[in-house]
Amino acid sequence: MANALVSIQILPKTKSGEDVIPLVDAAIAVIDESGVKYQVNPLETTMEGELSQLLAIIEKMNEKMIELGCPGVLSQVKISYNPSGVSMEKLTEKYR
Repeated sequence: MANALVSIQILPKTKSGEDVIPLVDAAIAVIDESGVKYQVNPLETTMEGELSQLLAIIEKMNEKMIELGCPGVLSQVKISYNPSGVSMEKLTEKYR
């Protein structure tokens, strides 16, 4: 079972105020390519897995933004860590 949930809102900086949606899509593609379970929400994306793996994905997401020409990136991250296990379903089951 996964030991962490990590939610990230990535805010890529642009040089001239360009639309950031294609950049956010590229960041989500990094998550998708990783193979971890994730859920895209309106203001953030939540991933489920091992904490070290999820933090490495965040690093790759930020690096991808720089590769795509962003001069900088702001990432807002929330972490739920429980060595005995945690899941998106368990935290939200009473609302479904």
